[in-house]
Amino acid sequence: MAGYQSMIPIHEREQHVIAAAHHILKALGATKNLSDDMRKILADLDVHLSIMNGHNESNGGGGFIEVEKRLKRAEIKVLSWESSQTMIWDSGSREVSEYLGAVVEIQTVKQSLGGLSLIENGKVKECLYRANSLLQMAMSRLEEELVHILVQHKQYSEPEYMSFHSCQEDLVYDESFVSLEDESVEETYQRVSSDDVSGEHIVDLVHPRVIPDLKSIANVMFASNYDQEFCEAFIGVRKDALNVVFLAMEKFSIEDVLKMKWCTLSSEIKKWIRAMKIIIRVYLASEKQLCNKILGEFGSVCSYCFVEIAKASLLSLLNFGEAVAMGSLRPEKLFHLLDMYEVLSDLLVDIDSLLFEEVGSYVRIEFHELLRKLGHYAIATFFELGSAIVSDTSVKPLPRGGIHPLTRYVMNYIKALIIYDHIINMLLEDPVTELVENEQQVSSSITCCALACQLRLITSALECNLDNKSKLYKEDALRYIFLMNNIHYMVQKVKNSDLRLFFGDEWIRKHNGKFQQHATSYQRATWSSVLSFLRVDGSPGSCSILKATTPKERCKEFSIAFEEVYKNQTQWSITDPQLQEDVRIANLKVIHAYRFFLGITRISDKHIKYSVDDLEKLLLDFFEGSQRSLRNSHRR
Repeated sequence: MAGYQSMIPIHEREQHVIAAAHHILKALGATKNLSDDMRKILADLDVHLSIMNGHNESNGGGGFIEVEKRLKRAEIKVLSWESSQTMIWDSGSREVSEYLGAVVEIQTVKQSLGGLSLIENGKVKECLYRANSLLQMAMSRLEEELVHILVQHKQYSEPEYMSFHSCQEDLVYDESFVSLEDESVEETYQRVSSDDVSGEHIVDLVHPRVIPDLKSIANVMFASNYDQEFCEAFIGVRKDALNVVFLAMEKFSIEDVLKMKWCTLSSEIKKWIRAMKIIIRVYLASEKQLCNKILGEFGSVCSYCFVEIAKASLLSLLNFGEAVAMGSLRPEKLFHLLDMYEVLSDLLVDIDSLLFEEVGSYVRIEFHELLRKLGHYAIATFFELGSAIVSDTSVKPLPRGGIHPLTRYVMNYIKALIIYDHIINMLLEDPVTELVENEQQVSSSITCCALACQLRLITSALECNLDNKSKLYKEDALRYIFLMNNIHYMVQKVKNSDLRLFFGDEWIRKHNGKFQQHATSYQRATWSSVLSFLRVDGSPGSCSILKATTPKERCKEFSIAFEEVYKNQTQWSITDPQLQEDVRIANLKVIHAYRFFLGITRISDKHIKYSVDDLEKLLLDFFEGSQRSLRNSHRR
């Protein structure tokens, strides 16, 4: 028994095995609920078995002939569409199904024939060549169909709140410290909000009903090793679609940005801020989802396509940010720099999520680097404000002693700045502890923060500058009016806004005392010499500086001195109504002194140029900012 050998010829035994296998495949093929992949595998096995059976028959019998017939049927279907101008996917689901079926048939025959290509069989080689040619032809057609579907069925959804095509004008702070009224400052300057596009807003960039069609094309092309061609076509169409979104955003070189006038650059920065949020949170998030739906089954290919689609747009946006961070340090840039920093910081999680894989690491690193640069540039610009204050010198005093444009600029600047307190404190990193130690009665943690310390430094620099500017006035009284106006303005800005939290009540009390001291100094400088004419106590030296000795002469000299004060101080300015009223009330001491003088000296009315009522009315003309004539004001 050990030496027994089967007497059935080998090829006959193989024929029996192949016949049995065919029977099994036929039975399995009749099974319901088979997946498409399983049916493809069974069909592939059937072709292999047919070819093996045909080869084992010496005359190249029926099996191989059947393979040729199958290839021929597929060839007819593929060639029939080559001369047609109609798109397959526009011709109905039956045509699509038959065409894809023909392509799968070619793939199956090609794979089966490829396994026999080493056998010297001319017919096998000829069939393999035809299959390759047909497959290449079909892949080219599927690429066209892919582009057609993507273009014809693309769609966008841009709600009004996501539009970045228009931007409001903003307040321009510039180095010339142009005078700005407080109302215009508060109405004009508006922070670019980062809350209007918070979180992802997924939209369908391609109509959902064609997603299965795109997936079927991807599956067929990838199965035929035409994945590169698919990716190139897919990336090209989607990049063009994303570029349409950028039509409102001009692409500027670094040189273009550096040469821009501030008003233009400011507008472009605001467009950039909105574009960053919309592109990343709407379009790129949606693009990522589209890639996942179509190519999610192909692993890293999906990430590669997404990065290639997104890369150009993202780098263009980042390059603009880089250019902005390379310009000169100008205080008016700070608000937009902080807006840019804030939006990048806010989008950091989104970018890391979209580009978490290695293929997107370059763009992700560039994003992080720009965030770092903008932070450093913003803080350097913040410190530049102090330098700008110190370097702002004047050769002529401000007319009328009003609120200096520099004072308005600085106080409105820092008032607008505190809405960025969390960002600035984070960028400053370490509180200026030595300043805190020198501050007395620090009442809250906010007054101790890094920003609060820097704001107090800025206002201290402003006070020093104002003191220097006050020395340009020839009249001491006007110098004190100037300082009083400006310190009072600073106090009101702090007291009536959130600046109070950063400066603290102690700072307010201290500076209230300062402008009140300037008011007292004004009273002394203005009225001391004038009131000296009204002294009647006869104390030694009380009238030693006066030429006039009689009450009548002193009354006359008083009137002349008052007229000089009136002439000057009606053109001086105190813009705050309450402060103006307080100073006028303080000036009433002149009325009291004059009334007392006239009462005890009993000068004849013909020698009295101004009555007490006249003086009361004339004092109301003070600080209106326009010089008046006593001729028109006398005895109204």
